[in-house]
Amino acid sequence: MIRAALLALLAWAAPAWAEECENIDHDGASYTICTVDLSTDTLRLFLYDDSGAPYGQFSAIDRALEEKGQQLGFAMNAGMYHDDRAPVGHYVEDGKEVMRVIPNAGPGNFGLLPNGILCLREGRADVIETLRFVDQAPECLHATQSGPMLVIDGDLHPRFLVDSTSRYVRNGVGTSADGKTAVFAISDSPVTFHQFGRLFRDHLSLPNALFLDGNISRLYAPQLNRSDFGFSLGPIIGTVRAAD
Repeated sequence: MIRAALLALLAWAAPAWAEECENIDHDGASYTICTVDLSTDTLRLFLYDDSGAPYGQFSAIDRALEEKGQQLGFAMNAGMYHDDRAPVGHYVEDGKEVMRVIPNAGPGNFGLLPNGILCLREGRADVIETLRFVDQAPECLHATQSGPMLVIDGDLHPRFLVDSTSRYVRNGVGTSADGKTAVFAISDSPVTFHQFGRLFRDHLSLPNALFLDGNISRLYAPQLNRSDFGFSLGPIIGTVRAAD
């Protein structure tokens, strides 16, 4: 009786996280995934603070939000960036375009077409292939471009090889067809693009998914007691909620 009462008290005292983060296994690899419900959760991008300097770290964003009575629910690096932390591709924050769309091929993973854009609008999130994005021209409140696409309309990127030897810790995001769910994933150990794409297509059953970065991939998930630290990041994406 006492034990049951104690467990109930602990459950009541624990913070209620809107997004759900969990550790999973798929096809011989381990991942951490965070699922965001866009009908209830506030998801947004962060790059520069009020002084114009890059946030760089999850902790810096959390401190800035604290002044507004808010806090990060979860966060992850959100796309490739230059040495000065400026985004490589299209970037929109709070409706303001910081960087235009880059539609052409180029060196590195970003230029491995097709690449794509994560577009956040009121109550929805969509991963959209870049040329389709240019054609549709959606008005995004927040947007970040990265590449390559991992899953395109249910198919893996055509350049992914089953026997690839390129393995990195990788992170990415996939969205549901109705735009109401976004699932972020980071591998716990180095994986290939083919493995990572299959996670989104086969395990998470998401029609479109986008690679965000590799090697520097980091996650902030306080409900899992995880806050990765390292050199300063460029764009960061996360949920925002009222402070406890």
